Amino acid sequence: MPKNKKPVPRKAALAAEPDTDALAQALADLALEVAEGEEPDPELSAAREEELLVAIRKALRKKRDEVLYGAIELARFTDPEACRLLRSHIGEQSATLRLRRENEDELEIDAFLIPLFVRSIGGLVADETFLDEAYEELAASFVALELESPKAKVALVRHAYDLAEVDHIGYSTLQELLREAAATLTSKKPAPAPLLEASIRGWTGERFAPDETAMELRFLFGFALKRADDPFYAVPKNEIDADVYFADRMRRYRAWTERVAPLVRRCLARDPERISVDFLYQDLFHGAKEQGVAELAMLGTLAEINALLAAKELAADRVRAVVAPVDAGEHIELRVNLYALDGGPPWGGTAKAVDLAADLGAEVDELCDALGSIGIDDVSTADSFDADGHPEGAQPYPPA
Repeated sequence: MPKNKKPVPRKAALAAEPDTDALAQALADLALEVAEGEEPDPELSAAREEELLVAIRKALRKKRDEVLYGAIELARFTDPEACRLLRSHIGEQSATLRLRRENEDELEIDAFLIPLFVRSIGGLVADETFLDEAYEELAASFVALELESPKAKVALVRHAYDLAEVDHIGYSTLQELLREAAATLTSKKPAPAPLLEASIRGWTGERFAPDETAMELRFLFGFALKRADDPFYAVPKNEIDADVYFADRMRRYRAWTERVAPLVRRCLARDPERISVDFLYQDLFHGAKEQGVAELAMLGTLAEINALLAAKELAADRVRAVVAPVDAGEHIELRVNLYALDGGPPWGGTAKAVDLAADLGAEVDELCDALGSIGIDDVSTADSFDADGHPEGAQPYPPA
């Protein structure tokens, strides 16, 4: 007869981590608390914001992109300000990485983009890019022309990324690229960079006929490694001094673009004279991507308006434009209606999609300023349009 065996003790069940939806909701709720700023004590408010940053970093370490994107989507439909704050923090945290090594200074590495609009006849040809020594000069220019600290190390990827390639680099993937770049920049020997190589997926999108005028968005992608306490990057706490700091940074950037424009053109085409390049501002990875996408959408809107004017054979200063928001369900549209100077119903118009989380006032200002840049002097804003397209609550822009 078999003896009874002592029962094997059951292992304690591992605490289950909250599911993706719960984690995303918690992150969105925390962002809303920070955005509303209900803590009366500044120290408590700062602690709450640090709690948000810690939660973001934890999700990045665990490669929980679905939590981060989910939280942004939840905040988009909850509170625009909270969504903007959350997206900004996630973008900044994913594009920076602190490196701590025993008995060494703490380092920080950042991932940046520079959006470029390239105009040419026939479009860019991938096989003609980055063929000569202009690449080395361009990479060295970031330190030489004071965009980065004299003590920083800068690595510039030898490729002009298109928007689809940039879109494929998610938040946690960018963190992995930062680690790979840091290993390369701190190594005395050449180090492999398989993740970076994999990020170069090849251009997709529109192809142009040899005699067709092309305008294409491309991004220069780079990394800057520096001491975390490098005074070169310290923004003054005083608001006036901070404004001076950023104005000086902008001055240096504009000077840099003028100096390196010939190098960039050489990097992008075998015949650099056949292309022209316009620079947007250098920023951390996700901020620069958003900047490029927004400018591309604005250029598309202005192209549609110019086409309407051309079809009517009208000069821009012979029409009146009115801008008003229109509810389009999951997003808002800024509608531009065009009218004759002497009144009457609208004879044409177009609409520009706007994210629900966008600062609507800033979007209206940018669109009105852009209309002025193509020569439409008579611009107004309105609360809405009636069924016949007439503006309701119209006011001249800029307001008196």
